[in-house]
Amino acid sequence: QVQLVESGGGLVHPGGSLRLSCAASGFTFSTSIMSWYRQAPGKEREFVATITRIGGSTTYADSVKGRFTISRDNAKFQVYLQMNSLKPEDTAVYYCYAPTRDVWGQGTQVTVSS
Repeated sequence: QVQLVESGGGLVHPGGSLRLSCAASGFTFSTSIMSWYRQAPGKEREFVATITRIGGSTTYADSVKGRFTISRDNAKFQVYLQMNSLKPEDTAVYYCYAPTRDVWGQGTQVTVSS
């Protein structure tokens, strides 16, 4: 069974940091491009970041460039999203996505508020 499970969300003050994790199972993780998306209340789901199979290439949305870092550990079947300098507008449910499998995780809530 192909499955993605996110963790690491929570409540953080503006300027703070969080690290999201996504555990993958049921498919060949090491050959899969992996991505993070987010969906804020009342808005459409939007792209955040993506990383290639070996992790040599990453792409970010302009809104998070310089603040977020996507990485992966193929030996642990995990993809991460390190989020620094968080802003209230980063508040959203964050989803892990495997594009080649068209599989989404259940999402993890990130709330940035003072």
